[in-house]
Amino acid sequence: MARRPGAEKPEVLNEEELKQLRENLAHLSPEGVQQFYERALEDCRLVYKRLPSPRKIQTLVQVWKQLWRWRQR
Repeated sequence: MARRPGAEKPEVLNEEELKQLRENLAHLSPEGVQQFYERALEDCRLVYKRLPSPRKIQTLVQVWKQLWRWRQR
């Protein structure tokens, strides 16, 4: 399958970046994580037909996981 001209490799968080994000989220207050979640959710909104980058989705998922961990305690 041919690639479209101008198609670039999407941004993706690597393992080290994911680990750093998890650590940073774990040290935020619940209110801070909630604000981070709201921003990440806004970044992932579908605007017309523009899809969010994998990096933005990965960030949203990590924030959601942190909120879920706290919910289970």
